[in-house]
Amino acid sequence: MESMTHLRPILGSVGHAPLPLPPRRAYRMAMPSRVPDLDWTVERALALPDDGMRYEVLDGELFVTPSPTWAHQSAIEALLHVLSPYVRRHGLGWTRFAPADITFSARRLVQPDLFVVPARAGGPPANWDEVKALLLVVEVISPSTARADRYRKRMIYQSESVGEYWIIDAGQRLIERWRPGDVEPEIVTEILEWTPSTGVEPFVMRVAEYFDEIVR
Repeated sequence: MESMTHLRPILGSVGHAPLPLPPRRAYRMAMPSRVPDLDWTVERALALPDDGMRYEVLDGELFVTPSPTWAHQSAIEALLHVLSPYVRRHGLGWTRFAPADITFSARRLVQPDLFVVPARAGGPPANWDEVKALLLVVEVISPSTARADRYRKRMIYQSESVGEYWIIDAGQRLIERWRPGDVEPEIVTEILEWTPSTGVEPFVMRVAEYFDEIVR
């Protein structure tokens, strides 16, 4: 991928805007496959065949999502390129991405698009079962995943005390930002600033330049 030095950390303020409505076409497209069975457990989901699909259990309901698109992967790569060095430089933990089975409970299995596992005294986890807390979760929405990302997953991440949850909406060129206890998101369209720990300089990114990078 070409150099993205213009996305380096900067200083600035955060923009705000009303929460946008999903594109009209979202109502005509299918949601991720949902199995009409509220008795799904993590154990059952992990026993399914490895067929390239992403399996998640959201409070007992199985969600099945196909492989991500090129644009989806571009959005994750562009953010990973600038976020991971920041996390490493400040010793905050480890930046990872899907596929990754994050289990919060017997009925909660998620595979975030991108996430930060907090640092711990024992070093990096040996397997996904050891990951029980997250500093940051990022999901890139599409018309087919918007409802699950904005509602089902968002409520799970908030209830599991994930430090911050960012929803990237490339179509609207904005990032929805949620924290535990929020009843509505902060809509970021200009400068995204994240301070995961006191005494650490913030991670700062120009949102417009980030979206420009995705379409290059």
